[in-house]
Amino acid sequence: MSPADRNPLTQFVGSTIFVSRWLQAPLYLGLIVAQAVYVALFWKELLHLIQDFGHLGELDIMLIVLGLVDVVMIANLLIMVIIGGYETFVSRINMRGHPDEPEWLSSVNPNILKVKLAMSIIGISSIHLLKSFIEAPNLDPEVLKWQTIIHMAFIASAMGLAWIDRIAGKH
Repeated sequence: MSPADRNPLTQFVGSTIFVSRWLQAPLYLGLIVAQAVYVALFWKELLHLIQDFGHLGELDIMLIVLGLVDVVMIANLLIMVIIGGYETFVSRINMRGHPDEPEWLSSVNPNILKVKLAMSIIGISSIHLLKSFIEAPNLDPEVLKWQTIIHMAFIASAMGLAWIDRIAGKH
């Protein structure tokens, strides 16, 4: 045991820093509340689709369905952040061996989580871009151009993260 390990001040500071990770727990609980809001939004849009089905055209139905897919993808992103972030930075959830344990949870680490999050963001961006392409005649071409550039930046970022993860895995 080094002299620093016996120092009460060092022990106190170290313990305080270690325990401070629990300050993130309310943030993850808040994200669960946000996910509940997305569930309510999903059902609201689905009811709108069902109730107005007879009055909607194919394009309107497609846009509502793309909106539903977008909500599901955002909910997937939220659950990855909630579970993966909590597991990585706060505490173990201890669901190993549970029949409902997500496959990706067994190998979660910050690098894998970053790549999965980047892929989810690309999926969400793709849905938004597709909706914009469908509505292209009603949009300013400059807006469409910037949405495409931003989407390509997301793709380049995800590729960079995956490449860095691959290089780091070799060392």
